[in-house]
Amino acid sequence: MPPVKSASLLSPGKAWILLLLVFLAVHFAALFSPSLLDDADATHASAAQHMALTGDWVTLQVNGIRYLEKPPLPYWLVAIDYRLFGFNVFATHLPVSLAVLATALLAWVWARRAYSERAGFYAALALLTSVGIFLFTRFFIPEAVLSFFTALALYFFLTGIEDHKPARFYVVYASLALAVLTKGLIAPLFFFAAALPYLLLTGFWRRWREFRLPSGVLLFLAIAAPWHVLAGMRNPDHGFPDGNMPTPGNVHGFFYFYFINEHVLRFLGKRYPHDYNKLPFLLYWSLHLVWLFPWSLYLPVALWRSWRTRAQWLSDLRPFTPATVDFYIDRAHLEDPGAHAARLKFRARTNWLLGLYAAFILIFFALSTNQEYYTYPAYFPLLILTAGALAKAEEFQNPPLKWFTIWSEVAHALLAMVGTAAAAALCYGLWSSRSLPFVPDIGTVLAHRAVGGYTLSMSHFFDLTGPSFAALREPAALAAVALLVGPLLAWRLRRRQHHLEATTSVAFTAAVFLIAAHTAFVRFEPLLSSRAMADTIRRIEASEPAGTPSQLVLYGDQSDGSSLIFYLNRQALLVNDSPPGVCPGLSSMLWGSCYPDAPHIFLGDADLLGVWGKGRRKFLFVPGGARDHVASLLGAHAYMVQELADKTLYTDRPVQ
Repeated sequence: MPPVKSASLLSPGKAWILLLLVFLAVHFAALFSPSLLDDADATHASAAQHMALTGDWVTLQVNGIRYLEKPPLPYWLVAIDYRLFGFNVFATHLPVSLAVLATALLAWVWARRAYSERAGFYAALALLTSVGIFLFTRFFIPEAVLSFFTALALYFFLTGIEDHKPARFYVVYASLALAVLTKGLIAPLFFFAAALPYLLLTGFWRRWREFRLPSGVLLFLAIAAPWHVLAGMRNPDHGFPDGNMPTPGNVHGFFYFYFINEHVLRFLGKRYPHDYNKLPFLLYWSLHLVWLFPWSLYLPVALWRSWRTRAQWLSDLRPFTPATVDFYIDRAHLEDPGAHAARLKFRARTNWLLGLYAAFILIFFALSTNQEYYTYPAYFPLLILTAGALAKAEEFQNPPLKWFTIWSEVAHALLAMVGTAAAAALCYGLWSSRSLPFVPDIGTVLAHRAVGGYTLSMSHFFDLTGPSFAALREPAALAAVALLVGPLLAWRLRRRQHHLEATTSVAFTAAVFLIAAHTAFVRFEPLLSSRAMADTIRRIEASEPAGTPSQLVLYGDQSDGSSLIFYLNRQALLVNDSPPGVCPGLSSMLWGSCYPDAPHIFLGDADLLGVWGKGRRKFLFVPGGARDHVASLLGAHAYMVQELADKTLYTDRPVQ
């Protein structure tokens, strides 16, 4: 007797009410805090701030220095937000948050058509509750926007072929162009790495005339090319650049820097400056179980279903396979056989296209230099494939699939044990800090173990100490309750064959945990942001006679105190001794500092001593690693104004 499909308990309307509630609680509510973070978050915000204030929508600048390494679309979106909502964290992160919602909507539409209503709900829910998607949208990077546009291009590519609607290919070309303006040439590379093998495997390459190639390419160029041309014209070569290491006044222009240095040489690990890293092989792959959590619990379901159906992989993929269609039509109960066969074909082709897409991204960055979030676009296909396999296994439960029953109960039991252990650890931390007062600056009670040199997204997690729980009581208590109750409830529901409720319980547990995690993240603001120092400077300036504002000076790289530059909205002098003949900028400032028209904002220690205590008041921001050196350099002439975690703010004269 063929399996009977269980009824779905959620209508599309009810599903989207739940999904919107999750989005509002996990993502939208997080748009208002914490303040912009130092490093990439505020650096990128400063580039958008420059656009909004100057109206220069072509050449990105940070602290008055050319910032040519990124394409402009994310900065355009944020600059528009600044003009609408002002210069704040909400306006900065709103495009990223809306991209998450749009990607969840696309996942729902795609998985619903390819698999079922339940799969669509799971896919959207997974996009909203996965650890990696939450973690890598806490700051301003373009990955969420890139993921949406490349996924949109793939969906319209697939449905344009499937539904014989060539006009949809124009959406493909437009989406790819916008993806190029979001992250560069990596976007079409990812797309074609999946689309070309797919066309060969299916034989659909024979329908190439439907792809609207001439007009589609023109549309792509009309959207993507103008900014690149203008950026190249406004940022040409200067002097006589030799090789890949610029010197003052001798620097390659935009075309070389952007296409060769930032694309080709970055992949080969030869980009200059070498200010990036590569995750160890095992860590790179194993971290994806964390980024996809809790849905990585169900990855074995997707892998097992793929293995069990391996005999039909190609036969389901190709058109005109009567034997395969007949095989499934025999099982198309209570459904139109033609529609059932079409859905099975679409499902198989979805599996192939998304599988190719995810595999290429993961392998590409395993070979290239990488950061933890570079594989963010692969989360979309992996979560859809997992949601589809999970929903399929749950819905066809008459009789129950033995292997799924065993794995799901084991996985939920392990999750319940881990959740209970984590809840116990959190409770221990709360109990051990019960007599300690609340600590507003958590950076003063962290261990500073520097795991991964603070290049990992969760490095500060390993700095937690018993006393640090005095600053984390509410989020730790919320997380403990969620981790204790949620997994146990899900395990109980799974054992009773209430699969929809069990899976939803896991997702809602993740949602509550992410809310607690964001609340804890806000408590880390003194460590990760310098907004409070900007407020201090403004208060001091307001208490003094009106006149010329003070001069901001940052010791080291601008990224160390980039939120100061953003919130004060003024150019800072940067102190970093550079050898003669070497461009004075550090990291992302280096290439732009080589241009002959770069502002003279770079100082050495001798220059700092020369201006300290003279002219208008100076405020000097010093990161933790340079504090002892600066104290020795300036001696009694440095007046400490504020300490914030491991950062110190000095001024060159007493404060009244």
